[in-house]
Amino acid sequence: MSTTIRPALPADVRGINRLVEPMTHTGVLLGKDLVSYYEAVQEFLVAIDEAGEVVGCGALHVMWEDLAEVRTLAVHEDHLRTGLGHRLLDSLLERALQLGLQRVFCLTFEVDFFVRHGFEVMSEAVEPDLYNQLLRSPDEGIAEFLDLARVKPNTLGNTRMIKALLPPR
Repeated sequence: MSTTIRPALPADVRGINRLVEPMTHTGVLLGKDLVSYYEAVQEFLVAIDEAGEVVGCGALHVMWEDLAEVRTLAVHEDHLRTGLGHRLLDSLLERALQLGLQRVFCLTFEVDFFVRHGFEVMSEAVEPDLYNQLLRSPDEGIAEFLDLARVKPNTLGNTRMIKALLPPR
């Protein structure tokens, strides 16, 4: 079965939610309200099957001038191990390069998957000036990037990973 990857449209939001919602019950992904998906629709790519259904998705959320996070990367169970997740991630990384970003962050249980794409477990400390700027954001993804204690209950043991795309400026 062939799939097409394209930027998400507001009309895709309910399909994204249907795809992601079962994964929130197992703790693989954090649950979001529909309004959050609508607000972030421009960050999403979707994989659409021949029937027009959303069978995969992923978002690239810019966090800073050189940094973004891969969020809500999900593939329908019928499309697992078909390479669709890899295609979605490659498309998100290409989008990051087009934006001139230098690093991409993710929070994941799927460490091996992201390692195959050049991500490494995060051990680097965030420089103090950047840390202080990011600390002002109400965004939970940024709190996870900073490894703030208040997000520990939400991360459920996820691994913080990062990939360098471009050399530092």
